[in-house]
Amino acid sequence: MNTPQSNHIPQEAFDWYDEYAHGLMDRRTFMKKLGGLAALGFSMSVLTSALLPNYAFAEQVSFNDDDIKATYEEFDSPNGHGKGKGYLAVPSKIEGKLPVVLVIHENRGLNPYIKDVARRLAKKGFIAFAPDALFALGGYPGNDDEGRAMQKTMDRAKIQNDFVAAAHFLKSHSNSNGKLGAVGFCFGGYIVNYLAAVESDLLSAGVPFYGTPASESLHKNIKAPLMIQLGELDKRVNATWPDYEKSLKANNVEYIMHMYEGANHGFHNDSTGRYDEQKAELAWQRTLAFFNEKLS
Repeated sequence: MNTPQSNHIPQEAFDWYDEYAHGLMDRRTFMKKLGGLAALGFSMSVLTSALLPNYAFAEQVSFNDDDIKATYEEFDSPNGHGKGKGYLAVPSKIEGKLPVVLVIHENRGLNPYIKDVARRLAKKGFIAFAPDALFALGGYPGNDDEGRAMQKTMDRAKIQNDFVAAAHFLKSHSNSNGKLGAVGFCFGGYIVNYLAAVESDLLSAGVPFYGTPASESLHKNIKAPLMIQLGELDKRVNATWPDYEKSLKANNVEYIMHMYEGANHGFHNDSTGRYDEQKAELAWQRTLAFFNEKLS
């Protein structure tokens, strides 16, 4: 998806998309700004195809892959929305107990990219579960704009509690070895940081991709080792890192941070022009190695 056209799109277009995707700019303003670039010779079709997700590109592991089995599972969430639901991907052949990994979506619900990430983990021998924060409203609606609008209307505290409940649900899976990892992207990166901070013994390892930290008052609870994945051009999230790092050091948290040169927010998401295949693959291999080390 990192096409020649997307490589030549000015950086400000990616910055505008980040603001739009995170509610800092409305769609009309976003499209108007893109129109200004179109007046400079950039095709609107090239701009929108590079910036807006195309989930036809986001399948690295087929849902029909013989090595995995995928189902939808519900779980209780008494402190959240009562019930939750997610996408469970497990290896087809399970021998003994396996590490389990919670996969946490962006601020728009359980889209095809996140389900594929769960399948990638199952393909590598993990039991992966990707909850849908939008389940209480009927689930991911099939497009990101509507999903983003839906998630914005929901009670954030209840969503957080749903993910805590999902973490406990997955950790208690009959084939779990009792060690839970979590990987999340954008909003999901924040939730990884939150899960590490809200209960000291919940996670055994966390990998937040371009996620902001939980409230500083919770940092003293963090015991799980963290691998922080950041894109160099992601000014909004990166601005939170210096203070977060100071807090992690002050609380003696084991962590490693990787900064990916020239990478945008969302560089791991292979459905948009922000995707950087080389850096995404490096980040993913580091993630798998981290989970293999910490969850075995």
